[in-house]
Amino acid sequence: MTVTERTGRPTADRLWEEHAALYARTLGAVCAGTVEHLLDAAQVGPCIRVLDVGTGPGTVAAAAVARGAAVTALDPSATMVALARAAAPRARVLVGALPRLPFRDACFDAAVGNFVLGHAGPAHAVVAELRRVVRPGGRVALTCWPDVPAAGQLLLGRALRAARVERIPTARLRPADAGHPGDAPGMAALLRAAGLRGASCTTVAWEHCVDPRAWSSGVARVLETGLLIPAPEPDVIAAVLRHHDASAAAFTAADGHLHLPHRALSARGRR
Repeated sequence: MTVTERTGRPTADRLWEEHAALYARTLGAVCAGTVEHLLDAAQVGPCIRVLDVGTGPGTVAAAAVARGAAVTALDPSATMVALARAAAPRARVLVGALPRLPFRDACFDAAVGNFVLGHAGPAHAVVAELRRVVRPGGRVALTCWPDVPAAGQLLLGRALRAARVERIPTARLRPADAGHPGDAPGMAALLRAAGLRGASCTTVAWEHCVDPRAWSSGVARVLETGLLIPAPEPDVIAAVLRHHDASAAAFTAADGHLHLPHRALSARGRR
């Protein structure tokens, strides 16, 4: 993705470069819900040479290091790489991006990507590249968002519609032809088409538990970046937040925290 669009608006890559810490405590915290499942799918354990692509703030890399793996991680954002190095100081963390990786063939035992599909070029090219860098018998595991999201994933979109705010088209925030299947059979077929054996895909469900005030504050900051909506004026943000917070209240548990249901697809296969 280019740094800016022809209109001069920063792209998603540039915005998250500028707001990496915000990403880490909002969407990054949500995405952490699949990490252990992802590493299990890739059979990551002691002494396994694992590549974590699109590491972001390093959540997956840190969890893999905690399992005793030899971890290499990379992300296109230098700011994210700095966060990842702090989170996983025993990992080798580099600036780099799919769909072309700076590694020789068959140099890892496993390659994982937590929600990188849709942000790293054509899905078939991404999976083929991950297959290339794992050894014969090595594993590739990926998570992605499904076509049918869980209730906790719908709050912001519903709030935007209720406030009659137009959202920036997804296509403007992603590389061309970056789409991927949004269902389990489609994801398994994608991995098989890339030459991975025993390809399968399951659905992972979890609840993101968060303080409601912290969550609302994070949503407000995301809206202020201009990543999701054009011309994010204070009155517009306030209107969206009113609708969002009213809907989110239904997910408040006895502990006073929001328990937001989420759902993802988890695909895996071996070379």
